[in-house]
Amino acid sequence: MLTTDLFDKVLIQPAQHGANQLYVVSGYATAAMAFRHLEDLKKNNHQLKVELIVGMGPVDGLSLSNHKGFQELMQTVYTGDFSCRYLTEMPPVHSKIYAWFEGDKPVCGFVGSANYTQTALGKNQREVMTESDPQQGVEYFQRLIPQTTYCNDIKAENMVQIYNTRSYTRIKRDREVIQPQETETTAVTTELSLAGLPSVTLTFLDKAGNLRQRSGLNWGQRPGREPNQAYIKVPSSVYNTDFFPDRTIHFTVLTDDRQVLMCVRAQDNGKRRA
Repeated sequence: MLTTDLFDKVLIQPAQHGANQLYVVSGYATAAMAFRHLEDLKKNNHQLKVELIVGMGPVDGLSLSNHKGFQELMQTVYTGDFSCRYLTEMPPVHSKIYAWFEGDKPVCGFVGSANYTQTALGKNQREVMTESDPQQGVEYFQRLIPQTTYCNDIKAENMVQIYNTRSYTRIKRDREVIQPQETETTAVTTELSLAGLPSVTLTFLDKAGNLRQRSGLNWGQRPGREPNQAYIKVPSSVYNTDFFPDRTIHFTVLTDDRQVLMCVRAQDNGKRRA
């Protein structure tokens, strides 16, 4: 039975031993978890394909930020290496199954209580996983496929309720049947009057009211920088609080024009890289 270091043991070590295909069935999942997982594997030169089924959509739906995040990962960021399906038929699936393969060869599998989220597979929540037969895991996955739709299917939003992130937070809190709202799926800008949640306002401008030329949104334009990344400087009055998650935790930001940013706290002095 596994109770510690679940992220490493369940999501990383099998790839280090040659596995290159992961099938996941998870009641709840977040785009930030998928992004962090794939980024960590990429940094260690592991080529991996992840196929995910999110199972609790028929009763709880999904937040808009996660829905858009899953679409971005599947269509743009990790095209061909990541796919996400939503269960669309009752009854919902609350199972958590991870089945690892090397091509068609079963490698290892895990079942237990941990959803495919950073909260469940991190250090701030107690979960239990145990080893299982990966062949049985992938067969379970395959039996669910006829009852699912891809996250980027044009019909997905008609088959699974997609909630504004603020509303989804409130619905989850009111239901009291699932995990507390994770910071990894909370939009940076949140209106107190609508959600009853804390909020902060961050600016892209310098003290003179001008857009910074070599930092902020233009961070990736400096020599040697990743051109598709930018950072948002967070003042000490904010980063000295617990509003943002720790440095190791990725989180999803949904902008007011419905664009999705995958962010992480990059430095101890409050910068957020997107």
